[in-house]
Amino acid sequence: MSCSDEYVSHSVAGNNNDLIQITPAVAAKLKKAKYGVYNHSAVELCHWTKKSFSAGDDSMSCYKHKFYGISTHQCMEMTPAAMNCENRCIYCWRPAEFFDTLQMPAELVDEPDVIVEQLMAERKKLINGFYGNPKNDRKKLDESLLPAHYAISLSGEPTMYPKLPQLIKYLKSLKATKSIFLVTNGQEPDMLRRLVSEDALPTQIYLSTNASNKKMFHMINRPMHRDAWERWWDSLRFLATVDTRTVLRMTIIRNYNNQEEFVDEFAQMMAEGNPHFIELKSYMHVGMSTNRLEHGDMLTMDEVREFAKRLCGKMPGFAVMDESEISRIVVLQNQKRYTDRWIKEYFAD
Repeated sequence: MSCSDEYVSHSVAGNNNDLIQITPAVAAKLKKAKYGVYNHSAVELCHWTKKSFSAGDDSMSCYKHKFYGISTHQCMEMTPAAMNCENRCIYCWRPAEFFDTLQMPAELVDEPDVIVEQLMAERKKLINGFYGNPKNDRKKLDESLLPAHYAISLSGEPTMYPKLPQLIKYLKSLKATKSIFLVTNGQEPDMLRRLVSEDALPTQIYLSTNASNKKMFHMINRPMHRDAWERWWDSLRFLATVDTRTVLRMTIIRNYNNQEEFVDEFAQMMAEGNPHFIELKSYMHVGMSTNRLEHGDMLTMDEVREFAKRLCGKMPGFAVMDESEISRIVVLQNQKRYTDRWIKEYFAD
């Protein structure tokens, strides 16, 4: 599976056993890009979190705040599987070519509390640098050191981490936690079922939904598993029944999945998943994706709106809920399987 030995996730001697660890060369590259890294896990301050330190209004908060009420400066974006993924998606702005193993044995991974403790420390280092800017709000910076929201995404595929249920339960146990979002590519449906059986469901589950047929799926997602399409459908059907908030997130790429001829397929598929929300977002020409796609593969905001309008026309149970022009996203809400858009826990106090 490896493209280059430089990027291989490998085992290193630990105190009692060998643990999966990103190679020093890759860790150095990630740290240079302002990631915090610990063994196979990573954390980052996203663009919006950095902006939110100085902003006095919602214009400097990410779309998760605008759509669902998440506090941007208290959001911790992290992953327990930084360089492990089953797909090599063409639109991914992470170094997908260098994702390595499809295996994360339970005996070779860090415990959830260790991951959180170490990534918290790494995140604190990243935040400390912002205290020196007098334009930043010190109160917000202080609050950001104790996250209220966790976005388990960032890089790699978090459902590959074999102790994900324990990680989510641990995050829930922290006093300041108010919400947890999990983003998945749908390649580990058995792990999603474990979240139910082990009482470890996050507040909201996102399923990447970028293809309406098998050929398109392989062209866009470039999966490693031969039965990847079937695995993804298994995850989609899971979303239709699970007792937590669900989102289908579609990255729209010009001449790949935005054509009129595919709207019917997407509508039928998404209706079967019956999510609470559908996020329709233009591909953005940033990061490593610039080596695979062109600037012209991005859609304008008007084109995203038009795609959302066409999809809504085929899905009478859905309506446009909101949009974020700066992020080129339109979000649809399910009127039949309805849930309040706002994360209620977030306003409990």
